[in-house]
Amino acid sequence: MTTPHRPWPLYRQCSGIALDLGSARTRAWISGRRSVLDAPTVTFPGDGAIHPIQRGTIVDTPGTARMLDRLLGHRLPRFGRRLIVLTAPALGGVAFRTDARTAVEVLRPHTVLTVPTARAVAMAADADLTRPLLVVDLGAHLTEVTLLTDGAVTDARHTALGTSDLDSLTSPTQVTDAVVAMVTTMLEEDHTSHTLDALQQGPLLAGGGALRPDITYCLARQLHAPVEPVPAPHTAAVRGAAKLLRAAHTHPSITGITDTSELPHY
Repeated sequence: MTTPHRPWPLYRQCSGIALDLGSARTRAWISGRRSVLDAPTVTFPGDGAIHPIQRGTIVDTPGTARMLDRLLGHRLPRFGRRLIVLTAPALGGVAFRTDARTAVEVLRPHTVLTVPTARAVAMAADADLTRPLLVVDLGAHLTEVTLLTDGAVTDARHTALGTSDLDSLTSPTQVTDAVVAMVTTMLEEDHTSHTLDALQQGPLLAGGGALRPDITYCLARQLHAPVEPVPAPHTAAVRGAAKLLRAAHTHPSITGITDTSELPHY
């Protein structure tokens, strides 16, 4: 669906927000600022804290909107509308994008673009999108493995398991075993060489779990492949979205897009 095309000079005056809505942390980058805002994904409707996003699913859309308003509302210009580039789990589907778009209306967007989290991670890492890529996003409450082919999602698996589930009695091998199982299934069901090529090249690791040497070591050993976290893996998704945001501001042809799961390549 498209909206009427607006004159480019007016569009250039819009501010922009890159946004990564995680189950545990929400990260945002606002045009003109150097740092990434990183805050817990919580809202406070009463006496206690409520988590409006759980295991990669928005379970409380109004709560998510209140959280975004509390975190970002006072940081934005009072007037004008803005471009928002929003990351979305590869398997979040239409439901996640619809709920997220509803929640970000509180930020008065002019246009909302969605991009798969895995592609945003690849953009942040300056990865070669012409080659097949495996992206492993090790979050606090969700672990997702995505295959990108020519920059587009061609396969994805996830499990409702993350680093927050690990404790003194639970080994990180529980997470690495889940990742290996997902990659193995992808290899078995891929009738091309893309998954194997991407695995041999080495998966890109992102998310807070990529900061844990015990997890990265186990993954490299179990996958028999080179495994390296992307730079600053916990903020890679939002930084990739910010990179796409900056690119979008230089391409007037993109202003008519209101929702897409795949942004044009830059």
